[in-house]
Amino acid sequence: MAAKVFESIGKFGLALAVAGGVVNSALYNVDAGHRAVIFDRFRGVQDIVVGEGTHFLIPWVQKPIIFDCRSWPRNVPVITGSKDLQNVNITLRILFRPVASQLPRIFISMGEDYDERVLPSITTEILKGELITQRELVSRQVSDDLTERAATFGLILDDVSLTHLTFGKEFTEAVEAKQVAQQEAERARFVVEKAEQLKRAAAISAEGDSKAAELIANSLATAGDAAEDIAYQLSRSRNITYRPVGQSVLLQLPQ
Repeated sequence: MAAKVFESIGKFGLALAVAGGVVNSALYNVDAGHRAVIFDRFRGVQDIVVGEGTHFLIPWVQKPIIFDCRSWPRNVPVITGSKDLQNVNITLRILFRPVASQLPRIFISMGEDYDERVLPSITTEILKGELITQRELVSRQVSDDLTERAATFGLILDDVSLTHLTFGKEFTEAVEAKQVAQQEAERARFVVEKAEQLKRAAAISAEGDSKAAELIANSLATAGDAAEDIAYQLSRSRNITYRPVGQSVLLQLPQ
């Protein structure tokens, strides 16, 4: 009797374990911020996007593919060229996430590693058409064009920024040489302007000296005429006596 009871319990436990295994294989979980796409062995990828929570599927026939729909950062290095055919090394930091409603199309056309397939190619495509002049302007233009291009693949770009921008060695050396040449030109221009200022100052000084000499000569001439007139008037006076230099004898000069 006891043997039959234990046998019945064993069979029930085995059936329960088998049923639990079947139920467990028919359940799958979609975590927060994720979405699932169902692949059916007979009908292919289903158009339905499964949201968060616990869901049922047909074991062996159906398989869930889980996608993370949260924003993820990615650095994309690109080597492109400017309008003057100079190589430019750029690193773009892209914050991206897939459009949940387009996950079936993304999985069919690009697979689970869609970011590896799409982002480097469209980044290079966009940057080849941009002129590398002003970093802020280029960053904004690249962000707009890249966001529009990524939308055709079912991707949302939350942020795009230029984190690294360097030019080729030859171009950098050419820019430095140009800056040095401009500095030398400015220095030469300063020397020429200084020489012109000194020349102008010398001319002004010479003109001033000539004017001063002319004024002094005119003053002396005027003073000489006045002295001669005073001497003539004094010589006609009886009370004036002339004593030659070096003599102590006074002479009375006739009138």
